[in-house]
Amino acid sequence: MNLQEIRQEIDTIDQQLVELFVRRMNCSRQVAQYKYDNGLPVFDAAREEHILDKIEATAGEHGSRARQLYAAIMQLSRSLQHDLLGGGDALRQRILHAKDHVPFEDSTTRIICFGVPGTYAHKACRSLFPNATPSFRPTFHDVFTALEHEEADFAVVPIENSSAGSVTDVYDLMLQYRFSIAAAVSLPIDHCLTAKNGVTLSDIRQVYSHEQALYQCSNFLRAHEWRQEVYHSTAAAAEMVSQSDRQDIAAICSEEAAEKYGLNILQKGFQNNPHNMTRFLVITKSLYITDTADKISLCFSLPHVTGSLYHTLGRMAADGLNLTKIESRPKPNTNFEYLFYLDFTGTVKDPRTLSLLCSLSEDLIDFSFLGNY
Repeated sequence: MNLQEIRQEIDTIDQQLVELFVRRMNCSRQVAQYKYDNGLPVFDAAREEHILDKIEATAGEHGSRARQLYAAIMQLSRSLQHDLLGGGDALRQRILHAKDHVPFEDSTTRIICFGVPGTYAHKACRSLFPNATPSFRPTFHDVFTALEHEEADFAVVPIENSSAGSVTDVYDLMLQYRFSIAAAVSLPIDHCLTAKNGVTLSDIRQVYSHEQALYQCSNFLRAHEWRQEVYHSTAAAAEMVSQSDRQDIAAICSEEAAEKYGLNILQKGFQNNPHNMTRFLVITKSLYITDTADKISLCFSLPHVTGSLYHTLGRMAADGLNLTKIESRPKPNTNFEYLFYLDFTGTVKDPRTLSLLCSLSEDLIDFSFLGNY
């Protein structure tokens, strides 16, 4: 056979496959009705795994490819059944009743900020809520606990840096508390080496700062062979240096923190990456979705089925959703099980995206919709 004849044969087979696929999906409609009438769940993991094993064995040398194909077909079948049966209705109603306006300009909005006045988180807070007066908590855990106890309406925390990567403590707390994300902002981070009046570079023996800042400036610090000490936050380190009697210590902090605590700037802009950026989240117990929201965040764990993450991401890609972040963290009280945190572009205003999320909320373990912002 020549190429044209082979392609004609493929076209004939594809037509047959489409017809069979339609027949199979129509059968899925009938299955959905049966499951509804008999109170059965849409997802039967044991049956699906049995079918996939049989297909892989039957397909011979193409077994693994056949398995991938049928896993995708089964997911499409489940998605159809969820839609027919109103699956994920709790999530759908929560999204449909979300608030559509974040009170950024309201001076009465209660904000909790990580650290002390002068931190980069404080700077992010001012850029987002210019008229509000934030309160501060010294640790990430304290921030989340205060929000849980409704001591504030919103909290501002760093989530990742372009050089140092994820702030793992915040990811762990996000996965623990499952607060909603109302907004995000990325700020350039320009670090300063600061010390008390009269202290010079040659006097310094020890440098204090938050561990992320120390990491972001590791090349500069290594070149000077100073001892590094982790502190609660960059601004807290600046405050401590300003109050210390020692003349051989310095802090890495923002220019605003140096000014607030009366420290001299000995050097600035020495971070490893000249385009250093940190992304901050605005978290809250309520759900806010504005008309301009274009990023979606989820977290979930997965069943112990081969390729489960691959197929989940494939469903998102098939609906045109672009993955921008994936983070895995150990699941508490388990042996080598993980929770996944995902960011991707999209909006729940799109009916296809909303239906997909509702379907995923039924299929995936520990699923939480964290926000569309």
